[in-house]
Amino acid sequence: MMTDVKMVDVLVHIDEELGKDKREDVRDVVLKEAGVMAAAFHDDKPHLLNVEYDPDKVTSAALLKLVTDQGCHAELIGL
Repeated sequence: MMTDVKMVDVLVHIDEELGKDKREDVRDVVLKEAGVMAAAFHDDKPHLLNVEYDPDKVTSAALLKLVTDQGCHAELIGL
């Protein structure tokens, strides 16, 4: 029996200019969170982290906190 999985996207704008290693560290922390299905930076927009997640399992505020807990100044941009 299949269950309906909700999926929404949010962009996290990071104020600092992060190097590739730091971006990968931040992404990996977000990916480990329950309910997160995907998280990725794109080389042409290194300030933006796109996160796909199930809002029944994790909130966008919790995702933002994961990023800011890594020492980044950031804000959410809804899609």
